[in-house]
Amino acid sequence: MASSAAKKISLPVWNLDDFYDGYASPQLAKDIRRTETLIAKFVKAYCGKVEALDGSAFAAAIKEYEVIQELAGKIGSFAQLLYAGDMSKPEIGQFYQNTQETLTTLSSQMLFFTLSINKIDDAKAKKLLASPELAHWAPWVRELRALKPYQLSDELEKMLHEKYVAGRAAWSRHFDETLSDLRFPVNKKPLAMEQVLHLMSDPKEAVRKQAAQSVGEVLGGHIRTFALITNTLAKDKEIEDNWRGFKRPISSRNIANQVEDEVVDALMSTVRRNYAPLTHRYYKLKAKWLGKKQLAYWDRAAPLPKAPERTYNWQEAKELVLSSYTAFSPELGKLGSRFFDKNWIDAQIRPGKAPGAFAHPTVPSVHPYLLVNFQGKARDVMTLAHELGHGVHQLLAGKQGALLADTPLTLAETASVFGEQLTFREMLRRESNPLRRKSILAGKVEDMLATVVRQVAMCEFEVRVHDERKQGELTAERLGKIWVEVQSEALGPNVKLTSEYRHFWAYIPHFIHTPFYVYAYAFGDCLVNSLYASYQKEQKKGAARDFEKKYIAMLSSGGRYRHKELLAPFGLDAGKPSFWQGGLDVIAGLIDELEGM
Repeated sequence: MASSAAKKISLPVWNLDDFYDGYASPQLAKDIRRTETLIAKFVKAYCGKVEALDGSAFAAAIKEYEVIQELAGKIGSFAQLLYAGDMSKPEIGQFYQNTQETLTTLSSQMLFFTLSINKIDDAKAKKLLASPELAHWAPWVRELRALKPYQLSDELEKMLHEKYVAGRAAWSRHFDETLSDLRFPVNKKPLAMEQVLHLMSDPKEAVRKQAAQSVGEVLGGHIRTFALITNTLAKDKEIEDNWRGFKRPISSRNIANQVEDEVVDALMSTVRRNYAPLTHRYYKLKAKWLGKKQLAYWDRAAPLPKAPERTYNWQEAKELVLSSYTAFSPELGKLGSRFFDKNWIDAQIRPGKAPGAFAHPTVPSVHPYLLVNFQGKARDVMTLAHELGHGVHQLLAGKQGALLADTPLTLAETASVFGEQLTFREMLRRESNPLRRKSILAGKVEDMLATVVRQVAMCEFEVRVHDERKQGELTAERLGKIWVEVQSEALGPNVKLTSEYRHFWAYIPHFIHTPFYVYAYAFGDCLVNSLYASYQKEQKKGAARDFEKKYIAMLSSGGRYRHKELLAPFGLDAGKPSFWQGGLDVIAGLIDELEGM
């Protein structure tokens, strides 16, 4: 067993010195002053003149704009990462807020530029986009102009931009700090959110039950606060959506994701139609394994009975993930190694640190950073593989520059989920114990169900909450009822949801930070299932290296292309309902395999 070794090997904490050596750094102060100078120069050169620029001058303006965005992004990324590393220190929270306010004030001076680009008439814009000097930035301009129908007056846009730090951003910070401060008692020991959620996959049912009930009870004790935050932000979004003219609450997210409403609708409806053959069937099977007629909700992540427990120390997890990446692509393996070798990962669990996991792309002139809370389970290894996928994707896309490095959320999950798939296959290949193999396969199915079905159910929750909020404020009780209804539909009759589960909606950060983000996980999982099936076909034909080249080219393109263009080289089309069903059939096939074991 590796559990004792997991305690001996210290977990890495990221080194943020590639930004600045602290929030009192003279270089940080110097970069803020430089940003102010560059913005003043930019405003003087281009304010009121954008619509008259020719192709060459327009390209030069965008290039200057990108330099400023890169510098401001570096400052903001450092503040955000420092804050994520320790939300408990008032001085760090103060620095984070002050930085946000400074950057918002500065960026409001630059707002005229993007607003002016959308005032250019279509005929002239078409001519400008044909300019050879503008070729690199043309995709950025096109996606910016997709928001033209929803753009408000310059004064309103500036007001909304400036009040963000005292509105949505402040409520988001309130949510983060409230959640970070909560402690969940288990056996009289106060645990942070990440620690107590970890216990919900403990081999002992009594531990799982106590952990789950603790989560529900503690969240319930603060539920009015979470309900207030949720109601306020939903109303804030409704007001802005109405002014801008978005048809539905989800529409603004779809436009930002560069995906059509009908494509997302097809994904959502296809997943809902598959609840019964996927989650309902799987949890019936798991209840049988556990010797129960019906699972309690805290049994969903329970390990299989009699399966030997396997834990991983940090070195084992690192080796497994990197070897999986390298076997597929030596280039991706080398890129992944840099995160470990250069301390770009924070894996340690400590008070005040942000829960969960993320990969922050920062800016191309620095590099991405990963945050995980590693506790040695197979799921933690998969989380590491997932976030490393984001990291290598962000490194490759950084070549596009600050304006085009960002990938739409619908495609941002591609490399992360593909990395999980590679690691899962390698983990399964190495395992000779039949019960362990079954356990690994079951764990993968559960992760896929959580990525696809659970995320779609959470998106359904958001849809219903935002729709009902239009009629007035929702009570905490009503929010809990909606949560239980959508989860009951998704999980099916073989999972019992007891009363405290109605509060579990309250800890989901995506609802607060990025409304309707969650469907991107389902999008990415189904996409990767189809993509991996394509890879397997290429392997059989001896063309695996050709697939690798196309795959790396896709990741390197950043935000240059929409999903249709990116998937075309692989013969895939997300606009067809069969695309989504094909991805779901992969999960169904794994459940078939489990039933046959």
